[in-house]
Amino acid sequence: MSSDTASPAVKGPNTPTVPLTDEQLADQAERQSALRVLRKVAPYLWPRDMPWVKRRVVWAMVALVVSKLVSVATPLFYKDAVDALAGEGTPMLALGAVSLTLAYGMARLMNVGFQQLRDAVFARVGQRALRMLALETFQHIHKLSMRYHITRKTGGLSRIIERGVKGVDFLLRFLLFSIGPLILELLLIAIVLTVLFDVWYTAVVAITIALYVWFTFAVTEWRVKLRRQMNDQDTDANQKAIDSLLNYETVKYFGAEAREAERYDTAMAGYEEAAIKTNYSLAFLNFGQALIITAGLVGVMVMAAIGVQNGSLTVGDFVMVNAYMIQITVPLNFLGTVYREIRQALVDMGQMFGLLEQPAEITDKPGAANLKVTGGRITLDDVRFGYDPDRQILKGVSLEAQPGETVAIVGSTGSGKSTIGRLLFRFYDVQGGALRIDGQDIREVTQDSLHRAIGVVPQDTVLFNDTIRYNIAYGRENATREEIETAARAAQIHDFILSLPQGYETAVGERGLKLSGGEKQRVGIARTLLKDPPILLLDEATSALDSDTEGEIQDALRRAGQGRTVLTIAHRLSTVAEADRIIVLEKGEIVEQGTHEALLARQGRYAQLWQRQQSDED
Repeated sequence: MSSDTASPAVKGPNTPTVPLTDEQLADQAERQSALRVLRKVAPYLWPRDMPWVKRRVVWAMVALVVSKLVSVATPLFYKDAVDALAGEGTPMLALGAVSLTLAYGMARLMNVGFQQLRDAVFARVGQRALRMLALETFQHIHKLSMRYHITRKTGGLSRIIERGVKGVDFLLRFLLFSIGPLILELLLIAIVLTVLFDVWYTAVVAITIALYVWFTFAVTEWRVKLRRQMNDQDTDANQKAIDSLLNYETVKYFGAEAREAERYDTAMAGYEEAAIKTNYSLAFLNFGQALIITAGLVGVMVMAAIGVQNGSLTVGDFVMVNAYMIQITVPLNFLGTVYREIRQALVDMGQMFGLLEQPAEITDKPGAANLKVTGGRITLDDVRFGYDPDRQILKGVSLEAQPGETVAIVGSTGSGKSTIGRLLFRFYDVQGGALRIDGQDIREVTQDSLHRAIGVVPQDTVLFNDTIRYNIAYGRENATREEIETAARAAQIHDFILSLPQGYETAVGERGLKLSGGEKQRVGIARTLLKDPPILLLDEATSALDSDTEGEIQDALRRAGQGRTVLTIAHRLSTVAEADRIIVLEKGEIVEQGTHEALLARQGRYAQLWQRQQSDED
């Protein structure tokens, strides 16, 4: 019996791409036809540059056809064996009941053997297709813009990907080797029944199958909507769980365990209700399927029984008809499950392909050249930008950092200083003006070469849940042990690492929580030093640290900046007093610039900020 087991957003010139929501992705998936989704999967099963995959697919199809031919022939041996035992039939049964029984057993064994051969041959094809699709999805998500990722929930995103890949796996295993073989088997059985018996037998079987398929498809369409509601509730609960666990410390700080449990339970309650409705609908579907199949089976068997009584059929014929009906019933029952799961798989795959169709806001221009850093001069020429069309953050900012110069950008919260760093790394494109490095517009060069040229130490260094060595080596994949330790010494963390029981092999925990803020920042600095970029971007790298730790980190940062162009974004002015030049931003515009001493002497906005911070520290 059965069991339950997007159009891209439009982007115009200088118009931010608005990421599609989960609901929009679901609607998009609903509109996508099954054939369209299957067309997307087909290249993974029949790749142009992998002839060995094509050969395996062909051999798997051959094994499939042979297994079905043997499967349909098996009841014929069964019929002849029964007739031989009953003393009926033709002289062709002279082989005897024992020989026919052995032939029946051999046919069943061959059927199973060819099915297993088919699965074994296709296994590598299916797994390779899953691997290629998962990799493509993973790579595409990394290509999507910062705007996309900050508006998405990681838990929901990972759930969509997980369900999508599972949907492809299901489609490969069941659509190719269940629906297709079932149709072939039904056609062969219909031919046998028509030739050996009467067209009315075929008509009853055809009507039974048609009613079964119609009922199954109609109810399944209703159930898919219920399943989507259940999936949405599941995604919501998963998002809340992941969000709460990622913010473990915050939950503890505010004693919000009960509040988080209540939020999670509310989401799970919604899932519970949706799951119950789904189970009720499954019971209705199962009963309806059983009613249709039983009616068809009884009808055919009554016709066969009448034939035996009037002498037009043998007992073997009666048994063979029964065997064929049972043979049809099993895959038909399976069809209900397979269709429902394929329908759901298509929805899940549609959501995942919707992610693949999500356009990347930031892309390389055709024929983009690699960035050539000759000195590291950074130029902002009348740069304008806003995260939202109605709110401009930068309003015509122009500045230049000379090669080897340390330039600090300061200002009050919301002035746009961190935005400049994001534009430099090309997380976003400027909406007016230009941003250049050594005279090259960063929109005209490849993102990969741009990212290689810039090292970033953010306010909160996030580490991978791996060892200290792995996290430092992330700055340069092929770095040697000596190079890793040299970078750690320059970041003033080598001695601390050696004091740990496991040294460089010490695990840092989820997001680096086993290390203090200062220790994480030093690891981040070491990682950036190992990258050895000509341009260094320090985005409030010490603002979250205490004064003593800040002083030590500042020493490490000064060493890191030697021989490089350094752009420092800071809120705490004491950290940039030694900068070669300080740029003061206010409401997206430069209001002052100069050295620390010159700006204090001017008694302008910088001096006001300095005096206020000094008073706060006192």
